[in-house]
Amino acid sequence: MPESRNPQRSWRAALSYPDFTLYQSARLLIGFSQAMQSVAVGWQVYEITKRPLDLGLVGLAQFLPGILLFLVSGHVADRFDRRRLYALCCAGYAVCSSLLLFLIFRGNHSVYPIYLVLVLLGVVRSFSWPLGQALLPQLVREEHFPNAVALGATVTQTAMILGPAIGGVIYAFSRGPSAVYGTAAAASLGAMMATLRIRSRAKPRPPEQVSLTTVLAGLRYIWTQRLILGTISLDLFAVLLGGAVALLPVYAREILDTGPWGLGLLRSAPGVGAAAMAFLMAHRPLRGHAGATMLWCVAGFGFFTILFGISRSFPLSLLALLLVGATDMVSLIIRSTMVQLATRDEMRGRVGAVNMLFIGASNELGEFESGVTAAWFGTVPAVVLGGVGTLLVAAVWAWRFPEIRQSDRFSGPAN
Repeated sequence: MPESRNPQRSWRAALSYPDFTLYQSARLLIGFSQAMQSVAVGWQVYEITKRPLDLGLVGLAQFLPGILLFLVSGHVADRFDRRRLYALCCAGYAVCSSLLLFLIFRGNHSVYPIYLVLVLLGVVRSFSWPLGQALLPQLVREEHFPNAVALGATVTQTAMILGPAIGGVIYAFSRGPSAVYGTAAAASLGAMMATLRIRSRAKPRPPEQVSLTTVLAGLRYIWTQRLILGTISLDLFAVLLGGAVALLPVYAREILDTGPWGLGLLRSAPGVGAAAMAFLMAHRPLRGHAGATMLWCVAGFGFFTILFGISRSFPLSLLALLLVGATDMVSLIIRSTMVQLATRDEMRGRVGAVNMLFIGASNELGEFESGVTAAWFGTVPAVVLGGVGTLLVAAVWAWRFPEIRQSDRFSGPAN
């Protein structure tokens, strides 16, 4: 494997691994296709129903399969070839995009077939997430792994920037979502081809009998590690309450008075902030006070969510969302590095599946929560209340989990 003379200082250390580069190319294409597709689905659903609650159901449809399958998907990721299964998931993303395109050609004007495809998409995601998380540590040396996480986060956020912006432009120029879905399907197939070229260096894993004990190993591990439990649950409740992304079509159309192109820019703004922060952390990794930094950034996430909620200015709204993404990225990098380095390779799939459930709950279930509260209280009060809730969560977790406040560095690998 390649080595760096100064592995802790080289911000490009992980890029010297060809398999890591292929993997990140696949993630870039998948992230791009899904971010672009999310803009088209959100705009299409809201045009059909004109109800914020239906935007929340978009997130719920993708989250529910993860609840039902996370134990199975994690166990599968620890028993079978992760590379081949991840390539199969890329093909599954392409199938879902093709089905959405097929519904357009059939002249569908109902949201229910769209929800069915989104459920299938949630099934694919429930397997692809733990597979990807467990595959990454096999591609780089341990000393380069924090750098790999930061660079990987930069790739993901680049996709989140390009996907919504390009998706919104394509939607506007093609006057419909068909071209967006076709492009997403092609990008997913490209990701599959890149994944099949990876030659991961998997360590031999001891065979395990399938039992309830082995299936639940990921849950048991996280429950016994109070620092990890506090970290991922902090992210769960903070983003669950503070997520305003599901309501962006309402803001774009009715509050900020813009169109699909403006929605694309709004969806891209958190990605811009997150990518900039990930790039900064790749150059200047945290040397200490990791836990306290994460808590302050979660509080910042809540504050900037409130700022977005009360804004009536398009530039100010973009700035607020940019800062939302930047503060959220700090939590993601700290959590990802701690969890993956502290987990044995034979358990990474199961632990990753549990982590996926927490992240999915904070994102997709957060979208559902935003849609429900918007239907009850109105769009602006829903976003503002969510931001206030995030500030309260940061304060409570700082009190209930002193391990987070006192955490100075990332956890090392488990023995």
